[in-house]
Amino acid sequence: MHAMAKMIANSVFLLLGALSFIATVQGQDQSGFISIDCGLSENSNYTEKNTGINYISDANFIDSGVSKTVSPQDKTTHPQYFNYLRSFPNGIRNCYRINVTIVTTYLIRASFLYGNYDGLNTLPEFDLYLGVHFWETVKFTNSSVSINYEIIHTLSLDYIHICLVNKGTGTPFISAIEMRVLGNVATSYRTIDSSTRLARFRRLYFSSITNLIYRYKDDPYDRVWEPYWDQKWTQLSSGFSNDNLIQSYFKPPAVVMETAATPKNATASLDFHWENDDNETQHQYYFYFHLTELQHLGPNQTRSFNVIMDGEIWTKNFSQYKKNNSNFKKCDI
Repeated sequence: MHAMAKMIANSVFLLLGALSFIATVQGQDQSGFISIDCGLSENSNYTEKNTGINYISDANFIDSGVSKTVSPQDKTTHPQYFNYLRSFPNGIRNCYRINVTIVTTYLIRASFLYGNYDGLNTLPEFDLYLGVHFWETVKFTNSSVSINYEIIHTLSLDYIHICLVNKGTGTPFISAIEMRVLGNVATSYRTIDSSTRLARFRRLYFSSITNLIYRYKDDPYDRVWEPYWDQKWTQLSSGFSNDNLIQSYFKPPAVVMETAATPKNATASLDFHWENDDNETQHQYYFYFHLTELQHLGPNQTRSFNVIMDGEIWTKNFSQYKKNNSNFKKCDI
């Protein structure tokens, strides 16, 4: 399946601050955080220096598997929670049991770094489950490249199982499990079916001058924002204070809304396209566009544009009616 989103500016020029594709914490005190370093020694804990997030050992959440450590080189190039991992050489299905708050919406993230921990230099492939529900097939492209999978789900029980399943193509393992209570922002991620689990496809911000990944503390819900840029674009930067840039229900962090993309050619469009990596599955995509006005417009100037999905107009003459106010739209295709 090939999908494409196109935005065409009708006046001035189009700018886009941030964009979330989801196939999508209570505050700076981490009161809604569960941060588990898998493979860390029992009763151990630490504060990760770059984010300030507090991590604990996984020993109280699982009674199988063995602790392993990645290569010395990978330890120096990745955050601390990738130093160790838990490997599951025995059994087909190994599960963590984590106590949670019932009827609460969580952002759940599972992270993996192979780091040639077993000395075999052979990339494994295995399945990740959320309880009895298939979540993702864990695949690697490089021994030293970490990956993570993220899902938004409202939990109906007071515990959750996160399971690694051996399918005969390598030993399953896991590096970290992170869960964040989404609080009031969770209502923004509602779907047609309230029981739907939303898996993150992309969460992007647009900047040509930084390659930084933003998360907590910039985002109090610890959503991960990755940079993206196209050489056909021009960057715009904020001329306003941060207080004016985070007025939407999604509460995107100010730092990702301070830059935006606009076409170098004022009459051109901003295009996004992707391929479905699973040709046998028809995915439903939800789009969350985060836009804010970063320029002082004249009294007779407006900024409006069309949003086109696969050649059909989704939103026509979209305009931010209030200056400096972040708006969003949502759709499924």
